[in-house]
Amino acid sequence: MHPFRTHNCGELRKDHAGSRVRLSGWVFRKRDHGHLLFFDVRDHYGLTQIVLQPDRDFFEDGRRLRMESVITVTGQLVLRSPDTVNPEMPTGEVELVAEELIFESVSEPLPLAVDSDVDGPEDTRLRYRYLDLRRSRLHSNIVLRSKVIASIRRRMTEHGFMEFQTPILTSSSPEGARDYLVPSRIHPGMFYALPQAPQQFKQLLMVAGFDRYFQIAPCFRDEDARADRSPGEFYQLDLEMSFATQDDVFAVVEDVFSGVFSKFARQPFNRPPFPRLPYALSMERYGTDKPDLRVPIEMRNVTEQFRNSGFKIFSAAIDGGAVVRALPGPGAAAQPRSFFDKLVAHAQDLGSKGLAYLVWANGNVKGPLTKFLSVDQIAGLSQQCGVGEGDALFFLCDRAEDVNRIGADLRLRLGQSLGVMEQDAYRFCWIVDFPMFEKDPETGAIGFSHNPFSMPQGGLQALQEQAPMDVLAYQYDIVCNGLLLAGEKNIREVITFPMNQKAQDLMMGAPCEVSQQQLRELHIKPDLPPAKPTA
Repeated sequence: MHPFRTHNCGELRKDHAGSRVRLSGWVFRKRDHGHLLFFDVRDHYGLTQIVLQPDRDFFEDGRRLRMESVITVTGQLVLRSPDTVNPEMPTGEVELVAEELIFESVSEPLPLAVDSDVDGPEDTRLRYRYLDLRRSRLHSNIVLRSKVIASIRRRMTEHGFMEFQTPILTSSSPEGARDYLVPSRIHPGMFYALPQAPQQFKQLLMVAGFDRYFQIAPCFRDEDARADRSPGEFYQLDLEMSFATQDDVFAVVEDVFSGVFSKFARQPFNRPPFPRLPYALSMERYGTDKPDLRVPIEMRNVTEQFRNSGFKIFSAAIDGGAVVRALPGPGAAAQPRSFFDKLVAHAQDLGSKGLAYLVWANGNVKGPLTKFLSVDQIAGLSQQCGVGEGDALFFLCDRAEDVNRIGADLRLRLGQSLGVMEQDAYRFCWIVDFPMFEKDPETGAIGFSHNPFSMPQGGLQALQEQAPMDVLAYQYDIVCNGLLLAGEKNIREVITFPMNQKAQDLMMGAPCEVSQQQLRELHIKPDLPPAKPTA
């Protein structure tokens, strides 16, 4: 018999009854009935109930055993009595009567609850991530991630792609975020950079004659944490094709994604071809290049309607370069005044100077703006924005980048609070036609807006003949609800060992100080900022 297990804890069924079985795993739950002691022992595959009888010499030790201790148990597998069958467990028709019990590792008191899917303090979860990952929700998420990646690899191979690994130690390049730098010991004063993406390498692979490349690629960017992006490092499906058009790329990605979502998604999704939204239109309608299309609300540019209006606050701001966008609020007229007050306060918390609105209710139009607009102007706004009786219209006036940022947040908030956001669905779209260049808002300098390693639409002729701000690039992003397949709101829930929001690995204690000897070998002398005074 194998020294640790003849079966895993998720595979035993009534057909195995009568067999002599050995299992190894973690003590998940324990129930003491006085004359009998019951354990649920758990491993990667599932749970099996263990019965300890009082005549066994390990019975009292079993009573004192803490949860999450590791045990190996050997005994006879028997059928449960009909009244004790647990239909919630795949192994719920059988139980293992312990004849031999080995305590492989006795657990100390746990810093967090492993038998619950209620999240504890984040710092505790990340410091003891190896315990956090024992929780069923986290465990399922990591298994799902593995299965999705395996599915992607298989589908990419079926499309004729080959997987190659590209260098991790490379040179610094202008990808758009800060590089992580690695000092060179044998080249004093010189540094490697960790790749922000394999962009140049994959294009050079095409130059070298490989027709289709892909990689589940590690990418490293020294940027602030976001809910959908792990600080420091993340992984992406990276691909490249020779002698291909944008449509060829879309066809491959749509087929791969639709296959993956057909197999693993818990909710329906829109089938290919996915909608294509130009970047400029996405920013104007949704305020973001990652729109959640489950919300049917779209912003409208109403700058011209207010340019010569009686509302001087808006018209003066427009003369100074501001824009005005309107956000429909379908059915918002039925909301109490407190709804509008809270929305205005929320907009102000986001940095807005205010939030004007009109309300169509009981055959009248109400709101702070009515005295500044003519009947025809109000009718024009109603028609342009698709609102009418029972609806409201909210207005933001500021610099375009601020209106986009605030409007994107308010759009989602309205969709959720007004109940018009589509539930239990995935909605894919492509964002296309990214601008090749953008102006730095502080210096006015023109630089790459998205990725310098892209083809401009119109080729070199466009670069030579068009104004830089008019040049569009063959760059595109695929967007879906802003979620992963697991339905989690934060990407940390599908990463085995994530960092916290400060880019710290609390479990391993990184980043950390290193010895003076290591620094001398790398020819580095730290130039630290002055310490902040303590109160």
